[in-house]
Amino acid sequence: MTHRFPVHVYYEDTDLAGIVYYANYLKFIERARTEWVRDLGIDQVKLKEEDGIVFAVRRVEADYLAPAKFDDDLTVETALEAMTGARIVMTQVVKRGEDVLFSAQVTIVALTATGHPARLPANLRRNLH
Repeated sequence: MTHRFPVHVYYEDTDLAGIVYYANYLKFIERARTEWVRDLGIDQVKLKEEDGIVFAVRRVEADYLAPAKFDDDLTVETALEAMTGARIVMTQVVKRGEDVLFSAQVTIVALTATGHPARLPANLRRNLH
C-alpha cells in the first residue's frame, strides 16, 4: 500500500534560482512519514509519553533526479520495503505529476528514551501487514 502526501513548494523552500534547496526534500519526506504513521493509527506523542519509544532515521540513501521549483505541487509517495522487530525500511519518492524528482530509501528505527533499540509497537507492525 502506497501512502500519498501533498506538498506545495513555497518561496522559502527554494534558492535564488527558484529551485528547491536539496535539504528540503528531506523535510518533505519527513512530513510524509509523520502523516503515514499517523494514518496507521500511531500517536507518536502518546507512544513517547506512555511507552518511552521514539522513531529515528538510521539511514537515508537519496537520489536527486530533477529539480522542483517555486509554486510546484508535489506528491510524496511512501511504501514499505521491509520490516523487522525494531526497523522499518521504506521507499519514498517525490513526484510532480508522474515525474519522479527525488527518491530515497529510508531506514527508521525504534528507540527508548535512553537511545537504545526498542521493538516496534505491535499495532504498527499489525497495521503494516
